[in-house]
Amino acid sequence: MKFEKEVAIVTGGTTGIGNATCVKLIQEGAIVYNLDINDSNTEGLVFIKCDVRNYVDVQNAVKYVYEKEGKIDLLFANAGIHMSGNIEETSIYDFENVLSINLKGLFYTVKEVIPIMRKQQKGSIVLTGSDQSFIGKGDSSVYGLTKGAIGQFTKSTAIDYAQFNIRVNCICPGTIETPLLTKAVEGFDTLTKLGKDTIYKMLEEAQPIKRIAKPEEIANVVSFLLSNESSFMTGALIAADGGYTCQ
Repeated sequence: MKFEKEVAIVTGGTTGIGNATCVKLIQEGAIVYNLDINDSNTEGLVFIKCDVRNYVDVQNAVKYVYEKEGKIDLLFANAGIHMSGNIEETSIYDFENVLSINLKGLFYTVKEVIPIMRKQQKGSIVLTGSDQSFIGKGDSSVYGLTKGAIGQFTKSTAIDYAQFNIRVNCICPGTIETPLLTKAVEGFDTLTKLGKDTIYKMLEEAQPIKRIAKPEEIANVVSFLLSNESSFMTGALIAADGGYTCQ
């Protein structure tokens, strides 16, 4: 198996891409810990209730995994939320909340895992970016801000830790059939009044591949990036977007 007895942490692993990745890693032999604020009933993983906005929560969760397993081989820092709105429509609360989950939570998790991997002299990290790590979209000022920042954080951290045999890459999904997309569509519908069916049709037509992806399709790419099959890749932002950003 690709990840036989390797220890993996996934944040935001209860639903969507995170859950599909947990399932994939388990199938490939990994010992998987899901750090999420929402309970999980996925068979085969260890669930740790963790609010990534809270640094102490993250510290305690990572410490628990390390004390239990004695190592951490893989990290998929995936927890995140979406919101629609331009800068005038974005409240200070929403601004702080999106940054706290998408950026602070990611930073806290990587900050706690990196010293363990450095001590081991090995590790593989994948961060969740977005097609908005490459391009801009309307009504997405804060979400786009966080995903652009994650792209730069990927590159800088990859440079800093390559000497310790730690690889850091970024998966940049496009439009994926997840609860996050459902909420995004609902939010966009509230702003535009276009209707959800119309919005979904627009999303499908916007992709050269003319459909929305399944979470499992992204999980396959994450698995590749975490594995030794991508051993010469670090600091890469990998688009998995049905061709959207190549237009």
